[in-house]
Order: sequence, then structure tokens, then C-alpha cells
Amino acid sequence: MNQNKSKNTLINWELVAVNPNDKNWNWKDLFYFWGCNIQSVIAFSLIASLYLVYELNVFVVLFGSLIASIFVYFFANFIGKPSQKYGLPFPVILRSSLGIKGAKYFALLRGLVGTFMFGIQTYFLSRLFSYLIRISIFSIDSTFLDNDIFLVFILGLNLIDWIAFIFTITLQIFLFSKSHQFNRNIIKLSAITTYLGMLIFFLVVLLYDVKISLAAFTDIFSVSNLFDKSNIAPLVAVAGTIFAYFSVIIVNYGDFTRYIKNEDQLKKGNLSLILNLLIFSFFAVFIVIGADIFLNKNLELMERILTNPTDIVGKIDNTQLTVIVLFFIIFASASTNLIANYIPAQNALLNFIPNKLNLRSSSIIIGFFGFVIGIFWLPLLSQIGILAFIDTLGSFLGPIFGIMVIDYYLIKKTKLDNNEIFSSNTNGLYFYSNGWHLKAIYSLFLGFIFSASTIWNQSLMSFYSYSWIIGAFISSLTYYLIASK
Repeated sequence: MNQNKSKNTLINWELVAVNPNDKNWNWKDLFYFWGCNIQSVIAFSLIASLYLVYELNVFVVLFGSLIASIFVYFFANFIGKPSQKYGLPFPVILRSSLGIKGAKYFALLRGLVGTFMFGIQTYFLSRLFSYLIRISIFSIDSTFLDNDIFLVFILGLNLIDWIAFIFTITLQIFLFSKSHQFNRNIIKLSAITTYLGMLIFFLVVLLYDVKISLAAFTDIFSVSNLFDKSNIAPLVAVAGTIFAYFSVIIVNYGDFTRYIKNEDQLKKGNLSLILNLLIFSFFAVFIVIGADIFLNKNLELMERILTNPTDIVGKIDNTQLTVIVLFFIIFASASTNLIANYIPAQNALLNFIPNKLNLRSSSIIIGFFGFVIGIFWLPLLSQIGILAFIDTLGSFLGPIFGIMVIDYYLIKKTKLDNNEIFSSNTNGLYFYSNGWHLKAIYSLFLGFIFSASTIWNQSLMSFYSYSWIIGAFISSLTYYLIASK
């Protein structure tokens, strides 16, 4: 059946309920999913920086991370269940809460966040490819890069940078637009490969000087101030910071849980989030400390210890090791871009114009805007506070989550109509008031005001890490009070 010929303008065959035969994901797939979600340069730098900020206090960072992961676990179960049960992605489930038109526009906000971040992440991913190209050329002819053609910069990029950027965005669009099964294989391969790369990197720095490395690692697990009251405030801060990292992916988690076999596999798979966080955290701090030893630096000067893995690689005078580690970082960065940015943006676009777009056309749109955002990131967008703009859009995500959960579990009692959710009939169950569920929209904007205030109000910026939770709480409470009557 050709979706473009369908009389129902809400149907897209990429968004309809998953065929039961295709609901074949299990807890292992979610282990790989959560692995890819955390295996990023940003997460690596974030976790490593937290250890250094709190002077390698394992209690603060580790237990703060565990607290955050437990919250993410429960929230992921809540938001993941509707999509698992009905086989529908996030934008379609959202129709039942916000209305047919409301879901179209507010799901698009998640898509815009994803598209912006896709372009930005693509730019940074292209820098890794650019680095690899330079290494390859230099290894053949050390003088070749001195040619004038490589000294000409357009929008902050020279010839090699442009080649790397075009290659990066083309490769991603080509790979990511094939099918959900292909994406599943990418996620699995990337998660395994990245952990293998981190293990190799860790062993290299460990074996460089085993005695010194083991002494440094032992110091990390000091429990001398384990029960110090002064740990409480940092513990809360770390928990909020780690939760904020995962908050973007939670609201559209249904884009992935729609493929899960059953609820039991969903809950088991979500537990792997905690395991992934533990594994990744240990690797991150060990690599940072070990690399510092490897580079013959002074561990006492924590403020100048490198926490970005690309910076660490750039300091290592070993071409073979550098190339290997860069490949692993590329794997991790690309897969994170896939699940956190590309797929949410694609599903949001398909839901916005369901009867016009397909996987190929939506990929072209994402690729185009990702290209524009990427090339203008360095000379323009990074200078004008674009991240604050993205954060503002993201302020809607917590409130959206709150309304979806309350609506599904308390208002609709876990009952949805798979036919009505694709109905464009003005008398349809989810059409509400001209396509908008006004009670939900009102609650959504109220939650947004509180959430966004932590970004724009200087006196409230200390609550920024908890903006998602604040917005979710206000919107869910408001919605329950006015919708349950």
C-alpha cells in the first residue's frame, strides 16, 4: 500500500504499530542502546570532570550517578511501556495526550533539538575524520600539508575539513536511513566496539607503568571521608548533572521500546542502564588518570588534567595508538548521534507530514539542516548562544513527559485505541478541540515556564540540572488536577 495515496493524512507506514514479528528486541538490545547513549565524548568528559571537580571522591560521583540512574530507570519504564505495548513511536503516542495537531507541533520540538544537535555533533565528528586524514597524509609526506591550498579557510574550514565534513554527514545519512533493523545492528556493533576500545586504551595506560598506575587507581577508592556531611550537597549536584544528561532521550524512549518483545524484557533492559553507567564511569576515570601518568604529568595538578578523550589522544606520541583510539571514538560518537539526535528528528518529521515523507525524504531534510548547522557552527552559531536556544526548546521535554505519563496511567488507565490514534475524523477520540487537547496544552506551558526559568533567570540557574524534573512535576500535577475532574 502506498502511503501517499492514503486518504488518512495521519498515517505513515513507518509510524504505524510494529508488526508482532518485528517486536524482537530483548534486554540485550537495550543494554547496547544504553551503552551507545552514554558512550560519547560529552559523557566521557562530563564524568571524568566530575571526578576531578570533587577531588576523585568516588562516593560523591559514583553514588550520585547511581541515584540519577535509578531515577532514569523508573522514568524509562514509565514512558517506555505505552510504546512497547502498542508498538507506536513517541510522536504517535503523544497524539493521545496533546491531540492530533498538538502532538504534531510539540513532537517537532524534540525533532528540532535532535536536528540542531545532529548538525553540531556531526561537525565535531568530522573533526575526528579530519584528524585521521591529516595523520594519513603526514605519514606519507610530512611537507604536503604546507601547500597553500590547505591554508585557505572558508567558514573556518580548510579543504581537508570540508572533505571530512561532507564525508561525515553523507556517511551518516546513508547508514542511518536504511531501516530500524540496520540501525539495531549499528547500535550493537558500536556498543561492543567502544567498550573494547576503552578496555584497550585502559590496558595501554595501565601497562605503561603498572606500579604508579595501580597506586593512582587505589587512591581513587579512598573512603576516608565516606560519611562526611559535606558530601551531601555535591551528591545532589552530581545526581542532577547525570540525570540532565539522560533527560533528552527519555521523552522519546518509545521510539525504541516499540520493538521490545514484552514488558519483562523492557524492565530487564532498563536495568542495564545502571550497569552501563558503572562500566563507563570506571573506564572514564581510569583512562583519564592513567593517561595523565602515560603523558608523564603531575597527578597533583588536577585542574590541568585532560578530560576530553580527543585531547588525550592528541597528546599521545604514538601514531598507531592514536589512529586506533580515534576509530573507537568515531564509532561511539556516530552511534550516539543516531539514537539521541537522528532517529528522534526523523520520527518527528514523519509525524509532522505523515502522508508526504518517508525514510529517504526525511533523511534528506535532516541531512540538509544538519549540514547548514554544522558548517555555521564554528564561525557563527557557537558565538550567539545557540545552546541556550536548544536548552529552551528542551525545556518542553520534561513537561511533555509528565503529561504523557499522567495521561496514560491515571487518566486513560493504560488504554489506547490504535485505530483512533490515526483517525483524522473531527469527532475522533484524540481530536479534542480542533486537534488540540487544551487542558494538556495549558499544563504543558505552565511546566515549561518553571523549567525554562532555570535557564533564563540568573537567581534560579543553580536548579538548571533539575529543570527537566521541575517541569515534569508541575505539568503532571496541573494536568492531573484539571483533567481528572
